[in-house]
Amino acid sequence: MTALVTLPVLLPMLGAAITVVGSRSALLQRVVGVVVLAAVAGLAVVLLVLADSRGPIVAELGGWAAPVGIALVADRVSALLLLVSTLVTLAVLIYAIDQRIADYGRATTSTTFHPMYLMLCAGVSLAYLTGDLFTLFVAFEVMLTASYVLITRRTGASRIRAGMTYVTVSLMSSLLFLTAVAMVYAATGTVNLADLAGRVEQLPPGLRGVLALMLLVVFGIKAAIVPLHFWLPDSYPNAPGPVAALFAGLLTKVSFYAMLRTQTLVAPRDEPWTLLLVLAVATMLVGAMGAVAQNDINRLLSFLLVSHIGFMLFGLAVFSAAGVGGAALYAAHHITVLATLFLVSGLITRHTGTVALDQMGGMLRSSPGLAVLFAIPAMTLAGIPPTAGFVAKFALLQAGAAAGVATAAVAGVVVLASLLTLFALVRVWVRVFWGEPKPALPDADPTDEAVVGTARTARPMYAATAGLVAVSLAIAAFAGPLSAVTGRAGTDLLAREPYRVAVLGEGAP
Repeated sequence: MTALVTLPVLLPMLGAAITVVGSRSALLQRVVGVVVLAAVAGLAVVLLVLADSRGPIVAELGGWAAPVGIALVADRVSALLLLVSTLVTLAVLIYAIDQRIADYGRATTSTTFHPMYLMLCAGVSLAYLTGDLFTLFVAFEVMLTASYVLITRRTGASRIRAGMTYVTVSLMSSLLFLTAVAMVYAATGTVNLADLAGRVEQLPPGLRGVLALMLLVVFGIKAAIVPLHFWLPDSYPNAPGPVAALFAGLLTKVSFYAMLRTQTLVAPRDEPWTLLLVLAVATMLVGAMGAVAQNDINRLLSFLLVSHIGFMLFGLAVFSAAGVGGAALYAAHHITVLATLFLVSGLITRHTGTVALDQMGGMLRSSPGLAVLFAIPAMTLAGIPPTAGFVAKFALLQAGAAAGVATAAVAGVVVLASLLTLFALVRVWVRVFWGEPKPALPDADPTDEAVVGTARTARPMYAATAGLVAVSLAIAAFAGPLSAVTGRAGTDLLAREPYRVAVLGEGAP
């Protein structure tokens, strides 16, 4: 069973190598990408079932036992997020292939898109499964290196500027991450997360606080929490539609997962973390108010992405089993819903030829199916009952109310941010779908990528988007079992002992 933990990392790497060797065959690259991601999704299901029934599953790489060797660990929260993330990457890949972003519409496929896409997926899997802080740094570098290629594949002043911003901020955060790893190792003599959970307790409180704050800043930049969010609304809207959907769905949530894992293992607390509560409030409100002010649909969604990172921060800041479990459930829902909304935005832009909301209108009559595909994730993100967003927010509100007066007040901000989210998405609905229909712009060049200005949208793009909507609905339908799983995950994360015993064995110091 332990070999299963390595396959979600190894299969995408092997697939990337095959797509490089077979770069002359577009069909081969597409089939390999879809088959590999489908296989990883199946493995994630198995890992989730096993982790929930038997506890964390550990693979010791190279035969070296932890904490000396590198360990891959699949527990409830990592397996759940791996499953949801893989389903998103599979749907986005199908969408990207059909949109021709993978090969720019040429007869020969691009030699970079599929290998980089699969390497990014390998980095995501490694980030979820690693039990080692330095290997987590390596996973982020694998993800970011692949993302640099994906976000800068097309030229143009706006895209070059956005790519430069993204690359510069990412490199700066990576430098800080490496510095934080060095500080942790210098203070404790280990970078194994399970081993750290025992050793940090022996450090002076001031030093523990410095290490926790350093890791918070590192992952806060990558997760785009306020005031470290400035790069995201300028970067994601300028990326190709499927790439923006992939980044919105995965990268910030992987960063939040790293924050969740490190803060609960390395810097546990017995009461709510005031600093993180303040950051959660600022992130929720700044993101939501920024979204209300936007006319560009992709920038609006980018600000909503920032806002809802604050919801997850709130669950972590509560530092209770209910809060941490609610944050994990919210992350799983958020991965799906944001990726879906960015894919829908790509479909809308493809029909209208513009990203400006004030130049759209009447699509309810011309594209009623697209209206449905937008309405469901929009209601989910706003938290309208009985969607997955409502279930996750209700779990966070319950955790906040149980934690005390201060966190109950922050829970009120959760409601306010949800109302602002609803207002922003209603503006999109009114601008895009109501009013008189506007004629679709012609497809000037059928061989081009054709991301905008064409009424001809192939069915697989709709099918991929509808598939993610179905995943979101499934999260709502199985909210009871999923809430139970994330609740148990929250208990384990705060207890820390099940994780330490699984990695280090019984009697670990």
